[in-house]
Amino acid sequence: MSTITVCIFARGGSKGLPGKNTRNFSGKPLIAWAIEQALTLSNIDEVFVSTDSIEIADVARKYGASVPFIRPAELAQDNSPEWMAWRHMLNFLLERDGKLPDAMLSVPTTAPLRSVSDIQSCIDSFELGITDAIITVTDSHRNPYFNMVKVDSDGFADVVITNDSGINRRQDSPSVFDMTTVAYVVDTKFIMKNDSIFMGKIKVVHIPLERAVDIDTLLDFEIAEFLHIRRNGTSS
Repeated sequence: MSTITVCIFARGGSKGLPGKNTRNFSGKPLIAWAIEQALTLSNIDEVFVSTDSIEIADVARKYGASVPFIRPAELAQDNSPEWMAWRHMLNFLLERDGKLPDAMLSVPTTAPLRSVSDIQSCIDSFELGITDAIITVTDSHRNPYFNMVKVDSDGFADVVITNDSGINRRQDSPSVFDMTTVAYVVDTKFIMKNDSIFMGKIKVVHIPLERAVDIDTLLDFEIAEFLHIRRNGTSS
Protein backbone atom coordinates (compact mmCIF):
# COMPACT_ATOMS: atom_id res chain seq x y z
CA MET A 1 0.00 0.00 0.00
CA SER A 2 1.29 3.44 -0.93
CA THR A 3 2.07 6.11 1.65
CA ILE A 4 -0.20 9.03 0.82
CA THR A 5 -0.09 12.55 2.23
CA VAL A 6 -3.32 14.54 2.09
CA CYS A 7 -3.05 18.26 1.27
CA ILE A 8 -5.53 21.07 0.78
CA PHE A 9 -4.27 24.12 -1.10
CA ALA A 10 -6.23 27.29 -0.31
CA ARG A 11 -5.20 30.80 -1.35
CA GLY A 12 -6.48 33.84 0.49
CA GLY A 13 -7.08 35.78 -2.71
CA SER A 14 -9.91 34.89 -5.08
CA LYS A 15 -11.08 37.24 -7.83
CA GLY A 16 -14.06 35.10 -8.79
CA LEU A 17 -15.43 34.93 -5.24
CA PRO A 18 -13.53 36.92 -2.59
CA GLY A 19 -13.17 35.12 0.74
CA LYS A 20 -14.33 31.88 -0.89
CA ASN A 21 -12.43 29.43 1.31
CA THR A 22 -13.81 30.76 4.60
CA ARG A 23 -17.27 31.68 3.28
CA ASN A 24 -20.16 30.00 5.12
CA PHE A 25 -21.33 27.02 3.09
CA SER A 26 -24.37 25.30 4.64
CA GLY A 27 -23.32 26.10 8.18
CA LYS A 28 -19.54 25.92 8.13
CA PRO A 29 -16.63 27.45 6.21
CA LEU A 30 -16.15 26.03 2.73
CA ILE A 31 -12.66 24.71 3.56
CA ALA A 32 -14.07 22.80 6.54
CA TRP A 33 -15.95 20.45 4.24
CA ALA A 34 -12.74 19.42 2.45
CA ILE A 35 -10.89 18.94 5.76
CA GLU A 36 -13.63 16.81 7.30
CA GLN A 37 -14.04 14.72 4.15
CA ALA A 38 -10.29 14.06 4.04
CA LEU A 39 -10.11 13.17 7.74
CA THR A 40 -12.89 10.62 7.22
CA LEU A 41 -10.72 8.59 4.83
CA SER A 42 -9.39 5.32 6.19
CA ASN A 43 -5.71 5.24 7.18
CA ILE A 44 -5.47 9.05 7.14
CA ASP A 45 -4.23 10.58 10.39
CA GLU A 46 -3.24 14.05 9.23
CA VAL A 47 -4.45 16.55 6.68
CA PHE A 48 -2.16 19.43 5.71
CA VAL A 49 -3.35 22.83 4.56
CA SER A 50 -1.10 25.09 2.48
CA THR A 51 -2.27 28.70 2.57
CA ASP A 52 -0.94 32.24 2.47
CA SER A 53 -3.78 33.46 4.71
CA ILE A 54 -3.68 33.66 8.52
CA GLU A 55 -7.49 33.61 8.56
CA ILE A 56 -7.66 30.41 6.50
CA ALA A 57 -4.91 28.86 8.65
CA ASP A 58 -6.88 29.58 11.84
CA VAL A 59 -10.08 28.10 10.39
CA ALA A 60 -8.21 25.05 9.09
CA ARG A 61 -6.69 24.32 12.51
CA LYS A 62 -10.11 24.71 14.14
CA TYR A 63 -11.45 21.91 11.94
CA GLY A 64 -8.54 19.54 12.56
CA ALA A 65 -6.00 20.27 9.83
CA SER A 66 -2.27 20.82 10.28
CA VAL A 67 -0.90 24.12 8.97
CA PRO A 68 2.88 23.81 9.32
CA PHE A 69 3.74 27.04 7.50
CA ILE A 70 2.27 30.09 5.79
CA ARG A 71 2.79 29.75 2.06
CA PRO A 72 5.11 32.37 0.53
CA ALA A 73 3.25 35.16 -1.24
CA GLU A 74 4.97 34.44 -4.56
CA LEU A 75 3.30 31.02 -4.58
CA ALA A 76 -0.17 32.40 -3.93
CA GLN A 77 -0.78 34.91 -6.73
CA ASP A 78 -3.54 34.68 -9.34
CA ASN A 79 -0.95 33.57 -11.89
CA SER A 80 0.99 31.24 -9.56
CA PRO A 81 0.78 27.63 -10.80
CA GLU A 82 -0.63 25.42 -8.05
CA TRP A 83 1.91 22.84 -9.21
CA MET A 84 4.60 24.98 -7.55
CA ALA A 85 2.61 25.05 -4.30
CA TRP A 86 2.50 21.25 -4.53
CA ARG A 87 6.28 21.16 -4.84
CA HIS A 88 6.65 23.59 -1.95
CA MET A 89 4.64 21.24 0.27
CA LEU A 90 6.64 18.22 -0.84
CA ASN A 91 9.92 20.01 -0.19
CA PHE A 92 8.70 20.74 3.34
CA LEU A 93 7.87 17.06 3.87
CA LEU A 94 11.20 15.97 2.40
CA GLU A 95 13.10 18.29 4.75
CA ARG A 96 11.00 17.28 7.76
CA ASP A 97 10.90 13.52 7.20
CA GLY A 98 14.00 12.90 5.10
CA LYS A 99 11.88 11.24 2.41
CA LEU A 100 8.82 11.78 0.27
CA PRO A 101 5.53 9.91 0.59
CA ASP A 102 4.65 7.76 -2.43
CA ALA A 103 1.78 10.02 -3.42
CA MET A 104 0.07 13.29 -2.63
CA LEU A 105 -3.71 13.47 -2.45
CA SER A 106 -5.00 16.98 -3.13
CA VAL A 107 -8.56 17.65 -1.94
CA PRO A 108 -9.58 21.08 -3.28
CA THR A 109 -12.00 23.20 -1.29
CA THR A 110 -14.06 23.97 -4.37
CA ALA A 111 -15.95 20.66 -4.67
CA PRO A 112 -17.91 20.27 -1.41
CA LEU A 113 -20.60 18.09 -3.03
CA ARG A 114 -18.19 15.17 -3.56
CA SER A 115 -18.54 12.08 -1.39
CA VAL A 116 -15.76 10.48 0.63
CA SER A 117 -16.20 7.43 -1.60
CA ASP A 118 -15.30 9.61 -4.62
CA ILE A 119 -11.98 10.45 -3.01
CA GLN A 120 -11.43 6.84 -1.99
CA SER A 121 -12.06 5.75 -5.59
CA CYS A 122 -9.19 8.00 -6.68
CA ILE A 123 -6.88 6.41 -4.11
CA ASP A 124 -7.96 2.91 -5.13
CA SER A 125 -7.33 3.70 -8.79
CA PHE A 126 -3.86 5.04 -8.03
CA GLU A 127 -3.05 1.93 -6.01
CA LEU A 128 -3.32 -0.15 -9.19
CA GLY A 129 0.15 1.19 -9.92
CA ILE A 130 -0.10 1.91 -13.64
CA THR A 131 -0.36 5.70 -13.65
CA ASP A 132 1.45 8.87 -12.62
CA ALA A 133 -1.73 10.63 -11.56
CA ILE A 134 -5.46 10.27 -11.08
CA ILE A 135 -7.79 13.12 -11.97
CA THR A 136 -11.57 13.35 -11.73
CA VAL A 137 -13.90 14.10 -14.63
CA THR A 138 -17.59 14.45 -15.25
CA ASP A 139 -19.84 14.51 -18.31
CA SER A 140 -19.11 17.55 -20.46
CA HIS A 141 -21.82 20.17 -21.04
CA ARG A 142 -20.33 21.07 -24.43
CA ASN A 143 -18.27 19.29 -27.05
CA PRO A 144 -15.44 21.02 -28.96
CA TYR A 145 -16.18 18.87 -32.02
CA PHE A 146 -19.74 20.14 -32.22
CA ASN A 147 -21.10 22.96 -30.05
CA MET A 148 -18.09 24.87 -28.72
CA VAL A 149 -16.94 27.77 -30.88
CA LYS A 150 -13.97 30.13 -31.11
CA VAL A 151 -14.01 33.62 -32.59
CA ASP A 152 -11.16 34.81 -34.82
CA SER A 153 -9.60 38.28 -34.97
CA ASP A 154 -12.19 39.36 -37.56
CA GLY A 155 -15.06 38.36 -35.31
CA PHE A 156 -16.07 35.21 -37.21
CA ALA A 157 -16.96 32.03 -35.33
CA ASP A 158 -15.96 28.44 -36.03
CA VAL A 159 -16.04 25.22 -34.05
CA VAL A 160 -13.09 24.72 -31.71
CA ILE A 161 -12.06 21.49 -33.44
CA THR A 162 -12.80 21.34 -37.16
CA ASN A 163 -13.21 17.97 -38.83
CA ASP A 164 -14.14 16.48 -42.17
CA SER A 165 -16.19 13.61 -40.81
CA GLY A 166 -19.56 15.22 -41.31
CA ILE A 167 -20.45 15.19 -37.59
CA ASN A 168 -23.54 17.35 -37.13
CA ARG A 169 -24.97 15.99 -33.88
CA ARG A 170 -23.48 15.98 -30.40
CA GLN A 171 -24.43 12.31 -30.06
CA ASP A 172 -22.14 11.42 -32.96
CA SER A 173 -19.09 13.36 -31.79
CA PRO A 174 -16.23 11.80 -29.80
CA SER A 175 -16.81 11.64 -26.03
CA VAL A 176 -15.15 14.40 -24.05
CA PHE A 177 -15.25 15.20 -20.35
CA ASP A 178 -14.93 18.18 -18.05
CA MET A 179 -12.17 18.02 -15.47
CA THR A 180 -13.44 18.49 -11.92
CA THR A 181 -11.74 19.54 -8.71
CA VAL A 182 -13.01 16.60 -6.68
CA ALA A 183 -9.53 15.15 -6.01
CA TYR A 184 -6.09 14.51 -7.46
CA VAL A 185 -3.73 11.69 -6.52
CA VAL A 186 -0.25 12.20 -7.92
CA ASP A 187 3.04 10.35 -7.63
CA THR A 188 5.36 12.64 -5.66
CA LYS A 189 8.46 11.85 -7.72
CA PHE A 190 6.48 12.74 -10.84
CA ILE A 191 5.59 16.14 -9.33
CA MET A 192 9.21 16.88 -8.49
CA LYS A 193 10.50 15.92 -11.96
CA ASN A 194 7.82 17.41 -14.22
CA ASP A 195 6.04 20.71 -14.75
CA SER A 196 2.52 19.63 -15.66
CA ILE A 197 0.16 16.84 -14.74
CA PHE A 198 -0.43 15.99 -18.42
CA MET A 199 3.23 15.22 -18.98
CA GLY A 200 2.53 11.82 -17.43
CA LYS A 201 0.27 8.82 -17.71
CA ILE A 202 -3.12 9.96 -16.44
CA LYS A 203 -6.16 7.91 -15.46
CA VAL A 204 -9.58 9.31 -14.59
CA VAL A 205 -12.31 8.65 -12.06
CA HIS A 206 -15.76 9.61 -13.30
CA ILE A 207 -17.89 11.71 -10.94
CA PRO A 208 -21.65 12.21 -11.40
CA LEU A 209 -22.63 15.76 -12.34
CA GLU A 210 -24.53 16.32 -9.08
CA ARG A 211 -21.32 15.80 -7.07
CA ALA A 212 -18.96 17.62 -9.44
CA VAL A 213 -19.89 21.30 -9.12
CA ASP A 214 -16.67 23.36 -9.05
CA ILE A 215 -17.05 26.62 -7.12
CA ASP A 216 -15.32 29.55 -8.79
CA THR A 217 -17.99 32.26 -8.77
CA LEU A 218 -20.89 33.36 -6.57
CA LEU A 219 -23.30 31.62 -8.96
CA ASP A 220 -21.35 28.35 -8.61
CA PHE A 221 -21.46 28.77 -4.82
CA GLU A 222 -25.22 29.34 -4.78
CA ILE A 223 -25.89 26.37 -7.07
CA ALA A 224 -23.68 24.09 -4.96
CA GLU A 225 -25.30 25.22 -1.72
CA PHE A 226 -28.78 24.74 -3.16
CA LEU A 227 -27.91 21.19 -4.23
CA HIS A 228 -26.32 20.46 -0.86
CA ILE A 229 -29.37 21.71 1.06
CA ARG A 230 -31.73 19.75 -1.18
CA ARG A 231 -29.68 16.59 -0.68
CA ASN A 232 -29.05 16.92 3.04
CA GLY A 233 -31.95 18.98 4.31
CA THR A 234 -29.68 21.50 6.02
CA SER A 235 -29.40 25.24 5.67
CA SER A 236 -26.89 27.94 6.48
